[in-house]
Amino acid sequence: MGRALSLVLLILATLAAARADDCDRVCVEAVTSDYGVSLELVNETPWPVTASLAAHGTNVVSVQGRSVTRVLGGNTRQQALELVLRDLKQPYDYHYGYKWTFGRMDAKPDASVLYRLPYEAGSRYPVLQGFHGRFSHEGRDSYAVDFRMPVGTPVVAARGGVVVDVEESHTKGGWDERYYDTANYIVILHDDGTTGEYYHLDHDGALVRVGQRVTAGERIGYSGNTGHTTMPHLHFAVYRADAWGRTQSVPFRFITDEGVVDSPRQWHSYGVAAANPS
Repeated sequence: MGRALSLVLLILATLAAARADDCDRVCVEAVTSDYGVSLELVNETPWPVTASLAAHGTNVVSVQGRSVTRVLGGNTRQQALELVLRDLKQPYDYHYGYKWTFGRMDAKPDASVLYRLPYEAGSRYPVLQGFHGRFSHEGRDSYAVDFRMPVGTPVVAARGGVVVDVEESHTKGGWDERYYDTANYIVILHDDGTTGEYYHLDHDGALVRVGQRVTAGERIGYSGNTGHTTMPHLHFAVYRADAWGRTQSVPFRFITDEGVVDSPRQWHSYGVAAANPS
């Protein structure tokens, strides 16, 4: 869905370790020496993230190339780029930019997992768009599903995991581009390093908090009509992290009252299976 957390900074060379004051969860630390600067990615969350970093400047050359992407485990740091002085007698400066997202770029989605429908038993909601929907489910969102449901409909976890990100402050939605970044959402990290993501939730519509572990079928929030949308609905997909704060949807299967569904049909309504995964 394009959820990305980013920060772009201009840094002048110093003679000590430096970090951005407004760093948010994943940071870059610059450690200087007589020979140049080492840029380190620091993950201050307890969960894996995928981060990309690029740098260039005057009188410096990067040993690793202009940009790198790294997978960082929880509460870890990695050297990402080493900027070496071309001429030790001349002044230098540099700038860098980075973006990151939760999850592992090297995740191997567990194909054996059957996902629960993201709404409560006894309910049926039509599929507005399934996989490869021509309206907007292309490219990175090719394997997303939109369920048409009224604002305030309970949303449940389709698979168990830990909540790593929640946004519920937004109040508006629409098809205009200005609404692209106003979707409320919940992101759940799965054990295989992928994320289950639930978009267009209602204002103050989250029932879970960051760090909370949930099980499949547990109520996590309420659907809405926030963000880039034409009508109230729930957008659900399973994503693998990619470079530069992007995500790539991956195929998954629902277990329904009709059996296993590996490609939800547009306009068809599915009911929750009698026995669901946990």
